[in-house]
Amino acid sequence: MTIEQSTIKQTTMAAAFIATLKRDLLISFKKKNDVVNPFMFFVIVVSLFPIGISPDSDRLSEIAAGVIWISVLLASMLSMDNLYRSDYEDGSLEQLLLSPHPLFFMVLAKNLSHWLVSGLPVVLISPLLAYMLNLPQAAYFTLICSLLIGTPIMSLVGSIAVALTVGLGSRGLILAVITLPMSVPVLIFGTLSVQASLNNTSPAGYLALMLAMLAVAVSLAPLASATALRISVN
Repeated sequence: MTIEQSTIKQTTMAAAFIATLKRDLLISFKKKNDVVNPFMFFVIVVSLFPIGISPDSDRLSEIAAGVIWISVLLASMLSMDNLYRSDYEDGSLEQLLLSPHPLFFMVLAKNLSHWLVSGLPVVLISPLLAYMLNLPQAAYFTLICSLLIGTPIMSLVGSIAVALTVGLGSRGLILAVITLPMSVPVLIFGTLSVQASLNNTSPAGYLALMLAMLAVAVSLAPLASATALRISVN
């Protein structure tokens, strides 16, 4: 393959990636529930903790990081089933599998779209909810950084579970069983990074571990999801 042919192939692949991303974003924003439901679920779950546990500000500040991260994980699982469901039902998933472009990048585009719709809004609203839970301001920056790193990992890991179960009629419990164990390390390191900031120690070690997990997830999760989709659809 010549340099010119390689350049043309890369340009075509980039165009296909962008087209897939735009298509999924457009579909998501046409279906308002796909955007609103995970966001509102996250807000409601966090808001119920002060009622269910205690309105005491000191006690809330101790559990704020864990509450936010658990709520993020649950909200992510709520939106996960929408990742490939509509494509499978209307037949476009089969067309995606037959595409001449590498399925790795098409799946990565769909994962990015899912995170922009369901993960990013949660990250943006988290400082306000952290304020409601009386989280000290010193931990806000670490909380946002950990969520920006951790939520894409959850989307990528969840994509594997959804791809494995896309052909099943009822898959809610199966998704939870597959996704939760793989998401627990993200939950642990995310919470520990915020706690480190509260204890006046550097959270850099935990954030570095999360960045390493994100790098591994970006490299391997789309490949695993693509393989799972081929198995499920065929």
